[in-house]
Amino acid sequence: MVRKPFGSLDPLWYKDAVFYELYPRAFFDSNSDGHGDLRGILEKLDYLQDLGVDCLWLLPIFESPLVDDGYDVSDFYNIKARFGTVADFRTLIDGAHQRGMKIIADLVMNHTSNQHPWFREARSSRHSPKRDYYLWNPDDQKFREVRIIFIDSQTSNWKFDPATNEYYFHRFFPEQPDLNYDNPLVRQAMLDIIKHWLDFGLDGFRCDAVPYLFKREESNCENLPETHAFLKELRRLVDENYPGRLLLAEANQPPIETHQYFGNGDEFQMGFHFPLMPQIFIALKKQDARPIIDVIRRTPPIPNMAQWCIFLRNHDELTLEMVTPEERDFLWREYAPDPRMRLNLGIRRRLAPLLDNDRRKLELAYSLLFTLPGSPIIYYGDEIGMGDNIALKDRDGVRTPMQWADAPNAGFSTAEITALYSRAIDDGEFSYARVNVAAQQSDSNSLLNAVKKMIAIRKSHRAFGRGTCEFLETKNETVLAYVRRFENEIILVVNNLSASSQTVSLWMSSWVGHSARDLLTQTEFPQIEVHFPLALAPHQFLWLVLK
Repeated sequence: MVRKPFGSLDPLWYKDAVFYELYPRAFFDSNSDGHGDLRGILEKLDYLQDLGVDCLWLLPIFESPLVDDGYDVSDFYNIKARFGTVADFRTLIDGAHQRGMKIIADLVMNHTSNQHPWFREARSSRHSPKRDYYLWNPDDQKFREVRIIFIDSQTSNWKFDPATNEYYFHRFFPEQPDLNYDNPLVRQAMLDIIKHWLDFGLDGFRCDAVPYLFKREESNCENLPETHAFLKELRRLVDENYPGRLLLAEANQPPIETHQYFGNGDEFQMGFHFPLMPQIFIALKKQDARPIIDVIRRTPPIPNMAQWCIFLRNHDELTLEMVTPEERDFLWREYAPDPRMRLNLGIRRRLAPLLDNDRRKLELAYSLLFTLPGSPIIYYGDEIGMGDNIALKDRDGVRTPMQWADAPNAGFSTAEITALYSRAIDDGEFSYARVNVAAQQSDSNSLLNAVKKMIAIRKSHRAFGRGTCEFLETKNETVLAYVRRFENEIILVVNNLSASSQTVSLWMSSWVGHSARDLLTQTEFPQIEVHFPLALAPHQFLWLVLK
């Protein structure tokens, strides 16, 4: 049965939406086996609705050996049994829809698991009908200009397969062989998978690693014209058959490349703004607004239907691929002094530890997230200031159980502690005794309630999601000020990036005579004149609606 589209008929709903990235294994365990699951998410939907979430992004849930946390898919049509069943997924989608929320899921398009039936058949013989589903070569010298992504663990993008005495190509781990998109059967198979889950009722996909689909010799095999042609075909399929569904691109590229994945409004509706995120952390550490201003000004215009997706943290390392070597060294030095905090070209830490668990810095970071151009994504647990565990390997340090309460296993599971996929953080300033949902829900001054309030205000003003952004000259580099404007709504946002008090005089000739009221505190300000003076406390921010 084909499910009808859910929710608002506004095709641009995602521009006003607040997204929540959720690691199913870590969120809530409904059956006491030590692993979070789909029914556990269902039990916590009321919490997410109360927070103000519009759309959940689920990390991989399809059948997988979990070599790469589910990004190695062995069956695109079935749910990993550890997470539940297809029926559980249906119930979760219906439960979200009943609460006015949408759900998108990770779709791994570039590769499969080496346990996928396609690859098992492909490696069975050089004459297998599935052989051409993947990329094979007699040696490991083809596509030599392709960069290695997992530089901490990989030295080549080729893996020798003794079964047929040839090498196969893999952009990520050897257990994740790349698909051959020059094969029309592969392209059709991926479109069929997408149709299946959209018919099922899913609201869209976060499409993983999309710059790499096609490969060509004497290129780095990224952002190729053939890849864009296929993505346009995908978008046509969605527009013609599933209006209102969302395609979100994961393209970790410079702005000039990333914006191409919007096409002329005929590829993805949304794309992550990877280059912005590290510049936010540079700006906060240097107490200097210029890195943020510069990266946004370098960002090319995007089609009217398109939207950037902005974030402070996610499930991966804080990626530093889109910064200069000097900036990378600065970020490593300032934010990851312990080598265990680093991974590949990035930093594997959560938001609160990165910002010294400083409440003022955390709220300021959320002010940037909720008011800069784009739609925000919150990583599970960051709304309460969860910590990380750098003693765990790889990305596991930022994927510990959600801390629901000061209770055994942080209220995540009633299983024995030895059965947990990962122990909850139980000591130090980020222990679940100190940082948990229950305590913060009952504290009107908690970070959780501050974030919830900011979300509610953002959702009440479309200028944040759809408005233009004009940076104002401050003559004080520690202050970041900009005007968001949509239709008749004008909002002036002022952020003090400094740990000390600051004064600033904004040039406001276009708004002389307007009144100004802070949406956060309801404080009324004097009528605006050409020079608008403000005194800001350390890390203070203002969201001033102008009338």
